[in-house]
Amino acid sequence: MEKPKEEAKLEIVLKPIGIIRSPITEPGKGPRQGSESAVSGKLIVDEQYRDALFGLEKGWKIVIVYWMHLAQRDILQVHPRGDRTRPLRGVFSTRSPERPNPISLDTVEITGIKDDVIDVIGLDAVDGTPLLDIKCVV
Repeated sequence: MEKPKEEAKLEIVLKPIGIIRSPITEPGKGPRQGSESAVSGKLIVDEQYRDALFGLEKGWKIVIVYWMHLAQRDILQVHPRGDRTRPLRGVFSTRSPERPNPISLDTVEITGIKDDVIDVIGLDAVDGTPLLDIKCVV
């Protein structure tokens, strides 16, 4: 089925809701996956979205959606996990940060909340990463 031309030209604009503060200072220096991480950090949510945090609680698992702003967007094939002994694969068959739209997800645990700051554990994001969304795990 052929797509209408107007769909092909669709532009999507995402606006960050905050920023991630993390001890990870550069790509490749943190855990390969958030599920392998004991890294603690903070989600600093813009004040205009503070009311959206109502109901979140310490101990909850949440999914954070973020934009890997330091990723290369023109790489289409990678060696999985950066291991050059493994054959190249298309980025859509990996979890590589290098991809056309470097959107990432982490499931983290809330260790504290105060005002517009959520303390979490389980990060693999670099300090200063734009935060796009927060979703609770059900």
